[in-house]
Amino acid sequence: MSSVVETVTDLVTPILQDHDFYLYDLEFVKEGKSWYLRVYIDKDGGITLEDCAIVSDELSEALDNVEPDPIPQAYFLEVSSPGAERPLKKEEDYQRAIDHYIHISLYQQINGQKVYEGTLTQLSEKEITLDYLDKTRHRQITIDRKKIAQARLAIKF
Repeated sequence: MSSVVETVTDLVTPILQDHDFYLYDLEFVKEGKSWYLRVYIDKDGGITLEDCAIVSDELSEALDNVEPDPIPQAYFLEVSSPGAERPLKKEEDYQRAIDHYIHISLYQQINGQKVYEGTLTQLSEKEITLDYLDKTRHRQITIDRKKIAQARLAIKF
């Protein structure tokens, strides 16, 4: 499966670069009896349905022209945006999230809380700093990145 992901990554990267998109994530998974090749793409300002259709068409054609076929079994190709509340997985995801509102879940409590939502203001190799609202007051907290169980973009209401 990792060879499929590597091959498809190599195929889709120049397609995305031609359109000023970037690869957010790629997975090849079996769900039930069906296989799915999921390609998550993004760009500054967000991805449209038309953008997904363009990449799907071009990637499908590129996959059809590779010999030997990197995916011999039947599969569904899905090209989409990672969504408004996408997880922050890679370092680049965190870099792009600076000055954005995020949701953090921790392995253990800090100051009596396991969940924080706020604006990511600073990022280093070892820590992140969030500006968050504590009732009616703005506060800042610096969190060791090893204590973060999950991080994602969030929508502020």
